[in-house]
Amino acid sequence: MNDECEVRTAAGVVRGRWEDAVAVFRGIPYARPPVGVRRFAAPVAAPSWDGVRDALEFGPPVPQPNWVSGGDCLTLNVWSPDLGAAGLPVMVWIHGGKYLEGTSGNPHHDGTTLARSGVVVVNMNYRVGAEGFARIGGAPDNRGILDQVAALRWVQENVAAFGGDPGNVTVFGQSAGAGCIAALLAMPMAAGLFRRAIAQSVPGTYFTPKLAAAISATIAAEVGVQATVDELARISPRELIDATDAVIQKMPEYVEPWGPTALTPTPFSPVVNGDILPSAPWRALAAGAARGIDVLVGHTRDEYRLFNARLGSEVTDEQVSATLELLAPASDADYRTAYPEASPGQLDELVNADWLFRMPSLHLANAHRAGGGQAWTYELCWSFNPAQGASHSLDNLLVFGTLSLDEVRSYGGPTAVDEARHVGHQMRTDWLNFASTGNPGWAPYDSDTRSTRVYTAEPSTQPYPEERSRRIWHAHQFDIQDLRTK
Repeated sequence: MNDECEVRTAAGVVRGRWEDAVAVFRGIPYARPPVGVRRFAAPVAAPSWDGVRDALEFGPPVPQPNWVSGGDCLTLNVWSPDLGAAGLPVMVWIHGGKYLEGTSGNPHHDGTTLARSGVVVVNMNYRVGAEGFARIGGAPDNRGILDQVAALRWVQENVAAFGGDPGNVTVFGQSAGAGCIAALLAMPMAAGLFRRAIAQSVPGTYFTPKLAAAISATIAAEVGVQATVDELARISPRELIDATDAVIQKMPEYVEPWGPTALTPTPFSPVVNGDILPSAPWRALAAGAARGIDVLVGHTRDEYRLFNARLGSEVTDEQVSATLELLAPASDADYRTAYPEASPGQLDELVNADWLFRMPSLHLANAHRAGGGQAWTYELCWSFNPAQGASHSLDNLLVFGTLSLDEVRSYGGPTAVDEARHVGHQMRTDWLNFASTGNPGWAPYDSDTRSTRVYTAEPSTQPYPEERSRRIWHAHQFDIQDLRTK
């Protein structure tokens, strides 16, 4: 039996392959290669072709630490359970990776399991690192997000040919991907490109042009140039990646001018420039910018565990006081009073998790509701590894069904394997219900009941679990990170 299949897109015919009852098309170009004069430019739609184009292999990753070839890297992939179907829900995944790395070919983000449940799944490469997010004189800001917009336009034009409904598109993403989705919700140029959004672990960092320019100037100085298109065009992607890495190693030294951003794992975030991204997502959503879009947003319980450089070491009271002074919305007494049982190390991790992921995610739900939209919230509390806890990115693996059960068994035994299957099935079902109908299966979030889906070994719906942190951050207004001046 011939397992190949063909679909005609607006640019030409692509040849994919049936795999595990799903038609898979890999490496379809949605934009021209970002090289030469297009390297730091906005994406341009891919040209058409004659004949049949093989879509059997993932396209090359965009330039990043472990891959720097570039070339024809702005590609996307499609998983469809039924090419003859009409109007299947569409789920478009935007990967995370600290705005520094990531690829649509990541096996942890394979769309097969989701597609077999009756949706068309799409994911894409987009420019990351300085190529995609540095503020560069003569170039548009947020080029990585502009790539995502171009991919979403491709979906609108082409997904019906793969059995999908362009009027029922859900974008979903995690970490930097969720930060991009929050930005897309606030961007006028993204209006009409999707109907629903799932934002998993929204980072709270969005930059003013001044802060972004200062960071980019610091990176460019590592290779002896200014952060302009003309000068950076002479610098290879590899050199720019190495320069970025050199600055990352020194970021704690820049706390005074860069503020809390200097303590994060990345020097990049979306730039709120008043044009492409007019305002920070919380402000935009509260003003009704995405009123007609359903939003599902949440986080894991132990968001900062993977990034915690102090994990396993003794954290002094002086160190945690400094962290609280820099990150907490009020006095450090608030955290010490709310969490009297917490050690200095636990307090340090808590405030980092709250500032960077947990409270930005919760506040996005509040802002969307204030702007007239509907939002649903969740928290992942289940874990199979006590040392990692319910860690950043674990929800991805559960939703996609790609968590290694051998790894689960090695840490938690057979009971944990059964739990992993159950929790993953529950999360995936809720995500699919949301993408299909706009309702994941529990009551929307509101400021009175704070109804939240909590994923433990036996998932339940209850008031938001992190009430102590919520109270500390209740009056805080998340906005834009700015350059500090003396």
